[in-house]
Amino acid sequence: MGWIDVEDVVEALTNRPGRQYVVITGRHADPRLIEIADLVTEMTHVKHPFDNGQKGQRGIEW
Repeated sequence: MGWIDVEDVVEALTNRPGRQYVVITGRHADPRLIEIADLVTEMTHVKHPFDNGQKGQRGIEW
């Protein structure tokens, strides 16, 4: 969405000190982030209570 410069994030991640663990979540990751990542997981929707009209639950969806 352009809120943060991806190159700044890549630089911060590649130059972080020690054995820090960083988790980045969200959709449509920039290819530069995927390239430097140690682990990338993609989740897909299979089934959700929303499908049957259930409203979101505090602590789960927000």
